[in-house]
Amino acid sequence: MAPFEALYGRRCRTPLCWFELGENKVLGPQMIQDTEKQVQIIHDRLKQAFDRQKAYADTKRRDIWYEVGDKVFLKVSLWKKVIRFGKKGKFSPRYIGHFEVIEKVGHVAYRLALPTEFNKIYNVFHVSMLRRYRSDPSHVLEPEEVELNPDLSYEEELVMILDR
Repeated sequence: MAPFEALYGRRCRTPLCWFELGENKVLGPQMIQDTEKQVQIIHDRLKQAFDRQKAYADTKRRDIWYEVGDKVFLKVSLWKKVIRFGKKGKFSPRYIGHFEVIEKVGHVAYRLALPTEFNKIYNVFHVSMLRRYRSDPSHVLEPEEVELNPDLSYEEELVMILDR
């Protein structure tokens, strides 16, 4: 039997599955009952496979939510060929930002405060495209003061000798 017939319990009504004009089949009640049993068995096995796959997927699934005011990174790997953020190809960044969450639009959609350079992009994103930004003070580097001469040159200072 065709997969369509196994899944839905009836024949597919396309020109490929139509009977020939002179074809008449007399099916007994026993044959119809056997076919219905086979369809029910196939349907049950498909349901078991679906439930098993869903249970496996649910163990890997995690609920992600953000509050208004949280900082998030925005995933841009889908836009690599459309918008480049300074670099090409595999060196282009996967995430950009950090942007602030303005509001929660739905169960899994958030509106972000994007800068004006992204005004062509709609500012509502699915939660799968966001990653939480956790600020770490060790990531912030203090700039060192460099004394510039009037001709915009500077003197290099030795920091460390690595090898001779």
